Amino acid sequence: MRRTYDVVIVGSGAAGLTAALRLAPHVRVAVISKGDMDAGSTNWAQGGIAAVLEATDSVQSHIDDTLVAGAGLCSEEAVRFVVEHGREAIESLIDMGVGFDRNTHEDGYGYHLTREGGHSHRRIIHAADATGRAVQKTLSERVAEEANIDIYTHHVAIDVITNRHLGTKSGKNDMAHGVYVLDTKTGRVMTFSARATILASGGASRVYLYSSNPDASTGDGIAMAWRAGCRVANMEFNQFHPTCLYHPEAKTFLITEAMRGEGAVLRRGDGSRFMPDYDKREELAPRDVVARAIDSEMKRSGEECVWLDITHKDADFIVTHFPTIYRHCLQFGIDITSDRIPVVPAAHYTCGGVKVDEAGRTDLDFLYAIGECAHTGLHGANRMASNSLLECLVYGASAADDILARYCEMPAQSLPRNWDESQVTDSDEEVVVSHNWKELRRFMWDYVGIVRTDKRLERAKRRVDLLSSEIMEYYGNFRVTANLLELRNLVTVADLIVRSALMRKESRGLHYTSDYPDLADDPADTVLVPFGRAVADRVA
Repeated sequence: MRRTYDVVIVGSGAAGLTAALRLAPHVRVAVISKGDMDAGSTNWAQGGIAAVLEATDSVQSHIDDTLVAGAGLCSEEAVRFVVEHGREAIESLIDMGVGFDRNTHEDGYGYHLTREGGHSHRRIIHAADATGRAVQKTLSERVAEEANIDIYTHHVAIDVITNRHLGTKSGKNDMAHGVYVLDTKTGRVMTFSARATILASGGASRVYLYSSNPDASTGDGIAMAWRAGCRVANMEFNQFHPTCLYHPEAKTFLITEAMRGEGAVLRRGDGSRFMPDYDKREELAPRDVVARAIDSEMKRSGEECVWLDITHKDADFIVTHFPTIYRHCLQFGIDITSDRIPVVPAAHYTCGGVKVDEAGRTDLDFLYAIGECAHTGLHGANRMASNSLLECLVYGASAADDILARYCEMPAQSLPRNWDESQVTDSDEEVVVSHNWKELRRFMWDYVGIVRTDKRLERAKRRVDLLSSEIMEYYGNFRVTANLLELRNLVTVADLIVRSALMRKESRGLHYTSDYPDLADDPADTVLVPFGRAVADRVA
């Protein structure tokens, strides 16, 4: 079955929907979503969106804070580009109707702003502690109203269609022609032909055993772009959020950094604080510092968690500012107005990704990557809190604008080969998929986690190679399923992470290795080039 559009977007979060809305007045767009529209990470974001909104703040201050957090690996041009477009992005959301919290004081900016780790000013605009949900809801409603946008939920992208799927040899003019997509409800593979393709599929934190991300965060866009011939960068920088709820009955639930911004402190089991022992910024240090501090305390004491304490604040203030967290914790018998919250670090954000330029262009012509699956240079070695949603909004608009500007030079939709299932059968060993999934996530947590060593990374590499062989053999013999496609992408991403981590012989930002605890004198991005990459270097 074939569908033909001007632009096909893989992903239905903030980045993908921002691009879709920008494109809709001019071209026909398909949005591919793995689950329901709100299944991605945007809907889970709690804290807010960083932008310069107060008169006492400045663009340069936001840039400086981001560069410091990025530990020497940010692209200053990318940081400036995003920060300078921050206010415009926020005002666009306000115009659409996103219900950000208003300021109760007459002076200052009209909306309540909070502060999070690494920021020198209050610049986080939010909707209580469920900002992502408010943004996702508004964008989804707007997309549903657009006649030029068709939404395909419960569809899983398989691969980018390139010249080889047209029966032509890949060369310097290789380009994207759309995507192959599995309809999970019918089991049929569909061909989506398009003049331009946008990957906005989110990050890869589900490659780890413990993650704050939804199940959909399996690195699909990164793996698809890599297989299509695009470079990836800085995959060793995986952010572990310091504070996720620790409870045997709770599936990983994030305790927003905004809570520490409003005065919550971290305590040992005996009630004493420990962050002053690690960093002068205490609980407002960047996430990599706080995560390593918690990891160190847990290993030193043998305790399974530490405790986040905001009980010294007024109960009404806590419930008003953190209603989602209050209600969720109460389900597990934890009243955050009077009880400390048990927390542990968990994989949270993929700072690396598909290498792109300011317009979101990848190495493959007419293939774009935006949001968490992209490496723009904004985050460097460590993402600063609440910069991620801002990046989604800015690059979603930028990619859409570039597509519209280049539309006349794009070739008409092609007719790629249909998906061939003539040599495969239905699997009678689905247990292989579930077993490999569990094994992969376990050894990635054990060997490629918060603190690394060469020995652990080499162990992980051997296991990745073995699993890759098994999974590729399985993929070649059986009809695809959603679980198999996600596992195939996860093992690809795991390989990219391990290879990148082995290449970096220093400790910087989110990559900490006991074998090389010091900073290198000449920091550089870790760039991986796929075998037989089809396109000459375009992205600087």
